[in-house]
Amino acid sequence: MTLRDDAREWAGVAKAIGVSVDDLLLIRQVHESTVAVASADRPRPWPRPEADAIVSNDATAAIAVRVADCVPILLAEETGRVVAAVHAGWRGTSRRAVIAGVMAMQSRYGVRPELVLAAIGPSIGPCCYEVSDSTRQAFRDAGHHPDILDRWFTPTTPGKFHLDLWRATREQLEGAGVPPSNIYVAEMCTKTHAATFHSYRVDGEQAGRMVGVVKANGTREKG
Repeated sequence: MTLRDDAREWAGVAKAIGVSVDDLLLIRQVHESTVAVASADRPRPWPRPEADAIVSNDATAAIAVRVADCVPILLAEETGRVVAAVHAGWRGTSRRAVIAGVMAMQSRYGVRPELVLAAIGPSIGPCCYEVSDSTRQAFRDAGHHPDILDRWFTPTTPGKFHLDLWRATREQLEGAGVPPSNIYVAEMCTKTHAATFHSYRVDGEQAGRMVGVVKANGTREKG
């Protein structure tokens, strides 16, 4: 779903997902790996904390992240009783934001990673995401193994690489225990399809934002 930062459009998003605007819970994204928790007993109003992932078991609310080239990842326990939304650009990926989201589902709500379903939405693809060696160095500084970086970074011109955030996100999810068969990647590049999606690389400060939104269904496990 695409939108600009307009109250009417947020109202439309809330209506489409079946919640009030007050129950469409957002975070102030800071390109880190902090996880906010939106439990059913959360305080009102929602304080919109600084974070790049949000987990919830609240069937009365929807949780969302905003992107324009960064990767939106939506996670759900297979019954839908617990969900998470993660925003991950290169900084969040280097800091393992999506792993933090999976681990928060497990530590907070007891969700086993092998029962998590993951959807990776449209974002800038490896075809178009050229970065400098300083970005690769940031991954090295964060402790990522050189063999992993060789898979994620493809050299182009001297000192430049194409970064594959789709593969990086998939491999991080697998590393967190999510089965490969439970991971779905849109593989749609926001820069290539800038007429359809918002892309910061194309439009800069004028770029709009897309929103990835998910809602728990309130189902509880039997037994």
